Amino acid sequence: MEQLLTANVATNLYWLGRYIERIEATLGQIMIAYDQIIDVDKNAGITLYENFSTELEYTNAKDFLQKAIFGEHAANIAVLAGYARENAIICRNHINTQAFGEIIALNALFQKSSNSFVDIDYKLIDEAGSLISEMWGEISKTEYKRISDYFLRLGQLIEKADFNFRFDEEKETGIIIIDEINKILANLEADKETNVEQTQTQEMDYEVIINNIHKKIQDLIID
Repeated sequence: MEQLLTANVATNLYWLGRYIERIEATLGQIMIAYDQIIDVDKNAGITLYENFSTELEYTNAKDFLQKAIFGEHAANIAVLAGYARENAIICRNHINTQAFGEIIALNALFQKSSNSFVDIDYKLIDEAGSLISEMWGEISKTEYKRISDYFLRLGQLIEKADFNFRFDEEKETGIIIIDEINKILANLEADKETNVEQTQTQEMDYEVIINNIHKKIQDLIID
């Protein structure tokens, strides 16, 4: 493995993974709500953003897309893409070149759309999804060959676990995600010659599990 990362780079890789996964997962939820607003429930977008502790107001399905992606709230996709770009630039030397390009392109896509007078539609979300899929595909080619890969993957998985908990999805899927996180933590801890007990996913409250993992990751980065 490469030499241990600085705390700053490890933190930025971790948050890069989180932001990209958050964008992808949120876009998926947005498309589900968008279809429901058109065909089933006009308030589906309101219900969705309650999960993000955000009050979202809109007049129709297209307005929902505009407000969801570019609205003034913490789940703003364009802002998240900007955060991902900033993190990628800081840890540029630890990211696959092609994957780095996809992250820059993702941010540029949302910045261009935010300055456009054209109505936002599902095509923007499809294009963003393609860029993200290509990014993860490039990263998977070298995954786990460097310590940096572990922190990037941890960010992705902790965000997956958070969404699983937030949207009350299948517990079995959540357990699989947590187990994968524990495996990565064990590898990082072994590399640092530390020994931290794994979280018992079957016996603890899910929110407690997530909080414990957050603490482990923070301890790893600080150490």
